Amino acid sequence: MSRSARRITAAVLASGALVAAAALPAAADGHDHGRGHHAPRPTVVLGKIQYDSPGRDNGSNRSLNGEWVTVTNTGRHAVNLRGWTLSDESHRTYEFDLRLPGRSSVRVHTGVGRDTRHDVYQDRRHYVWDDSDTATLRDARGHKVDSESWGRHHHGHHHGHRR
Repeated sequence: MSRSARRITAAVLASGALVAAAALPAAADGHDHGRGHHAPRPTVVLGKIQYDSPGRDNGSNRSLNGEWVTVTNTGRHAVNLRGWTLSDESHRTYEFDLRLPGRSSVRVHTGVGRDTRHDVYQDRRHYVWDDSDTATLRDARGHKVDSESWGRHHHGHHHGHRR
């Protein structure tokens, strides 16, 4: 083989290796770029939680509604929360029956009230959220979507704001 032919062959092989190397990360990075069937990241998450009602815990409806959990849809599209649940460590469970618009939140109050787009009520006569507890949000199939723990001996998922 002539010297120039060897140089051309080497250049072709080198450029082929570069093309292969350039193509490799896109295929091997674990992202399917919309072609596979991976579930999208959950866009509904727990937000701020007011587990200790302000003022005296006198059991009044106003005091019961002073404790609440915020559920936020961080995505652009509405999510149907019908059948989703919010529960505490004692398995006291609230079941949703609403659509949560994109980029919006709803507060789940403990006491009695009239549901609106921004506030829903568990219609309970007793407090739900203890000083040390875990709120767990599950989808309609019972899969855990998010949880938030607070108080002593809890080392769970912490992303909300605490006072």
